[in-house]
Amino acid sequence: MSTRPTQRPAITLTKLGEKKALGEPIAMVTAYDFPSAQVAEEAGVDIVLVGDSGAMTVLGYPSTVPVTLDELLMLSSAVRRGMSTPLLVGDMPFGSYEVSNEQAIANAQRFIKEAGCDAVKLERGGSSVERARAIVGAGIPVMGHVGLTPQSATALGGYRSQGRTAERALHVMHDALGLQEAGCFAIVFEAIPAALTEVIMPRMQIPVIGIGAGPATDGQVLVFHDLLGIYDGHAARFVKRYADVRAEMIRGVKAFAEDVRTRRYPEPEHGYTMAPDEIDRLHGLMSEGTGEPFTGGFTL
Repeated sequence: MSTRPTQRPAITLTKLGEKKALGEPIAMVTAYDFPSAQVAEEAGVDIVLVGDSGAMTVLGYPSTVPVTLDELLMLSSAVRRGMSTPLLVGDMPFGSYEVSNEQAIANAQRFIKEAGCDAVKLERGGSSVERARAIVGAGIPVMGHVGLTPQSATALGGYRSQGRTAERALHVMHDALGLQEAGCFAIVFEAIPAALTEVIMPRMQIPVIGIGAGPATDGQVLVFHDLLGIYDGHAARFVKRYADVRAEMIRGVKAFAEDVRTRRYPEPEHGYTMAPDEIDRLHGLMSEGTGEPFTGGFTL
């Protein structure tokens, strides 16, 4: 018999700051629906991100760009219903914050009010620093994201590591420091050299979560479908697979289909019984008044 773990205290921004101060690594994963949220809850992670990566892993888009705000709000709401302990962060999709501070604040508020998120995440530095400052000023916690930012991958030359020249490394550092100064409570470093991370980290007073950024960060994040081997798309170099869930799912569905085709399913224990006298009564009711057994059907 499986037992649920003892309920942990909810993860807060204060708790994350304490973890950084104590050198306790922070574990973060993505989730996109009720079951994956339950898994994250029971696994004991600290932060759950409803990432725009769900555009590809769940909704089947070719990139993260097409996913809409309403779609991510729907996914975030489902995740909220499946967990209560980890900090829940909603990823603001492409086009939901770039136009103006007013747009950014209004859409960030929707993640909090409609989906029950604790915070939002936005990508890049530059103009995003101003947006982050505005959202924080409206009372909404913001997680930043620098390095490889998938929403602007085309402008960055594709899905490739960033900050590999001195000039580009300085740009990544400025983005990170700008987001920190704007009031972000944490920042994601994605696909940057480990050596660059080591240079930036002493300047960071807020938690830094890495994904392909080396071991010097305050924590690590992976996409749920990547770490469990569910997603069949290309896996980035930094992905480590901890399970092969996709293969097990295919095995299970194949076994079901084979049992159906060979009539091994359902077996008696999978059905419901009816007392013999009730069956006799049913036949009597069906033929009542006709003199003949009932042979017709019902239309649903």
